[in-house]
Amino acid sequence: MKIFNRIAAAVLASGLLAASALAAEQEPGVTDTTIKIGVFSPLSGSGMAYGFDVINAAKMWYEKVNKEGGINGRKIVLSVEDTRCNANDLMAAVKKLTEQDKVFLLNGGSCSAAVVAAREYVDRAKIPLLMLNASGDGALYPPSKYIYGAFSISQHAVGGSIVQFAVEHLKAKKIGYINHDDAYGTWNLDAARFQAQKLGGVTLDVQSINPSITDVTAPMLKIRAANPDVLLLATYARPAALIIKKAREMGWTKPIVLAVNGAADVTQLVANVGGSDALKNFYIQDVVAGLPDDPKMAWVYKMYKDNYPDLAAKPGHPQTFMPYGIPSAMTVVEALKEAGRDLTREKVLTALEHMKLDSKVMAGPIEFTPTDHAGQKAAIYIKFDGTHRELIPGSYKSDWTYQPK
Repeated sequence: MKIFNRIAAAVLASGLLAASALAAEQEPGVTDTTIKIGVFSPLSGSGMAYGFDVINAAKMWYEKVNKEGGINGRKIVLSVEDTRCNANDLMAAVKKLTEQDKVFLLNGGSCSAAVVAAREYVDRAKIPLLMLNASGDGALYPPSKYIYGAFSISQHAVGGSIVQFAVEHLKAKKIGYINHDDAYGTWNLDAARFQAQKLGGVTLDVQSINPSITDVTAPMLKIRAANPDVLLLATYARPAALIIKKAREMGWTKPIVLAVNGAADVTQLVANVGGSDALKNFYIQDVVAGLPDDPKMAWVYKMYKDNYPDLAAKPGHPQTFMPYGIPSAMTVVEALKEAGRDLTREKVLTALEHMKLDSKVMAGPIEFTPTDHAGQKAAIYIKFDGTHRELIPGSYKSDWTYQPK
């Protein structure tokens, strides 16, 4: 009888272990010891500056977590894909990570138009997607149950914040505003107009241009004729350089403020505008907590140097957007921790709905609600003369909020 009881107990224990292992395997990408996460960004091509070092920052945070013991007894395993900053490559990457690599969740996207294209697939696959540093407004509004982002800043917040800065710090009442004539441009312009109306007594003279424009003479002549107090540029880097160079040729001396999406490589910007003479009254929007040499940001750059010593020794590294990858990875880790040992995608999504996190990297807290999955609303501003950077005190927040139609 004792032998029978021992056998029965052994069989029961074996069954429980098997059941536990089976339960862990029911969620894709989860084993008893690992969590597989799919990360993706442009690692090559013309948009590389938007994501190469951003994904490196996320990877070094995950490595830090693993060295400290992982999450609820599991280590993070990464599957990495290159999206080259275009929708077709991003879709291919997302499908591969989801269907072939069978990751638990997705953490990627550095180019907004590309990541927005994945929304329908992500919703259908019911896999959590936390963007890296894409604005991604088209994937965030209206809210999707499965998508969270704007860890750097949403385009709506870009437009609202830059108008707030122009009025509050530069004392502007008449604002020249150049954006793109696409969805990306519509997002920031909607919030810019909202902010101007809220502030009162502020007018916007808007010129919307094609992202591929090669001659900016016509829009700049219209801006000059409107005679605004300040010129705000919510464009990509290449059109911004053309506009700044043309402004100098026209004798423009009033402030120019460049949104963060055009400032991926300020060294290249100086070269593209023909030198620092074009930047005598020039400001850059950014969304980190401080300048690279600010003591409160020192730990970020030290971590990068410790993790990538050879890369850090090369000119141009870390790239401007490098810190943006950390808050995204931090949020993934916090959601996984809160979801507990019995890990499911639903539990992670529940944890994200009310997440508030001070990353100590970005200008404001990362904060989500059930009806707003864009995490960052604030920006800082830097006076830049082509060589030196001067941080303007304080941060400037957009007041635009999503209103269901």
